[in-house]
Amino acid sequence: MIKKLKIPSFKSRFILIATLFLPLVLFFVFATFFYPPFFIFLSVGLFIIIVYLIPLQNRLVLRKAEVDLLSQDFLERINMTVLETQKEQAAISSFREKIVNFSELKGLTERLGICLSLEETSKVLSSEVNKLFGGPETVIILYVLEGRTGDLGIIASYKEKLEFNIKQKKGDIFDRWVVKTLQPLLIEDVKIDYRFDADKILEEDTRAIRSLISVPLLVGHRPIGVLRVDSSQVNTFTTEDLRFLNAIGDIGAIAMENAQLYERIEQLAIRDGLTNLYLRRYLNERLPEEVSRHLRSKSEMSFLMIDLDFFKEYNDKYGHMAGDIVLKMVSIVLMECFDQPGNLVFRYGGEEFGVLLSDCTKKKALELAEDFRKRIENQSILLRRQKTNVTVSVGVASFPKDAQEKEELIYKADRALYQAKRSGRNRVCIA
Repeated sequence: MIKKLKIPSFKSRFILIATLFLPLVLFFVFATFFYPPFFIFLSVGLFIIIVYLIPLQNRLVLRKAEVDLLSQDFLERINMTVLETQKEQAAISSFREKIVNFSELKGLTERLGICLSLEETSKVLSSEVNKLFGGPETVIILYVLEGRTGDLGIIASYKEKLEFNIKQKKGDIFDRWVVKTLQPLLIEDVKIDYRFDADKILEEDTRAIRSLISVPLLVGHRPIGVLRVDSSQVNTFTTEDLRFLNAIGDIGAIAMENAQLYERIEQLAIRDGLTNLYLRRYLNERLPEEVSRHLRSKSEMSFLMIDLDFFKEYNDKYGHMAGDIVLKMVSIVLMECFDQPGNLVFRYGGEEFGVLLSDCTKKKALELAEDFRKRIENQSILLRRQKTNVTVSVGVASFPKDAQEKEELIYKADRALYQAKRSGRNRVCIA
């Protein structure tokens, strides 16, 4: 606690002056009117008083200097206290902001944790960033880096809490800079930023962009995307905004990587590793849905059961590696022949394949099956410097003409396949 300085008041100074000079006035009157020789004593007294006042004045000057020093020290302590108080208030405010940010990051982590697909994860991530940074002039963009081409592709974008269409689908000069450098980017005004050519920006972007923050989404040192927030106004974002977006990006990158891994595991669970066709278990999942849909729409669908002719003999003659080559070739032709929306191609087991033709009549299915059979028959395969070929037998059944249930549909197609086998193979038979 600072002690209060005691400064002599005006009243105490007046009493000191009266005490010293009032006797002198009385002595002067006495010597003038009653006893003139008393002036000698008066002179001596004045001399003594002067001698006394000189050191007193020095002491007063010293005392005043001490008071001034104490006053300055007091003012300095006040200023230091005010500065410390301001620092503490700023620290408290920053701490509160960090608590809010950590709370938001915790909520974001929990929401991303329940997302399984990349599409769902991307929507949640961009939507949450929009809640934190969104405004009338702000656009949130989430890019994903395509592994095969290395190009960026927009997976989600928001403006004013709504999904927003961006014409520049593969990113612009700023996004390419982030991917190339793997560094966060803060631009307060794109027109005066020395790192980018303003004329080139105008050529690439049709939107008015004046400021932005952007961070790379990294898994280790590998980029998987870019998270960006831009605005048509200058000086919209600060360094703290960039730090916070970078923290969000770290969480989002992990969530997106997990979603991609989950989708790959799902694909491995329903796709054949050799041919990349769907497995039989996926047919068992999808067929009831397709049956219900066609019952509601009162439309027709067809199913093809396909088997390679004499495949075991072919395997024994050329080896299992050659057999794998044939299976891959057949799967490629299958995908080319039946690459239409709604169609599903399966590896049913071994050398057997299945094709589910959505909204397809029995007559049309027969024509498609015959075209496929001819393509396989005319397809040459070079093995051990020898040209060879294979043939297939196909059974066709339709729903609801030939079957009323999913198991019956597969059974009827399978029976038609065996009929083709018994009839000499390399042909198509209908149920």
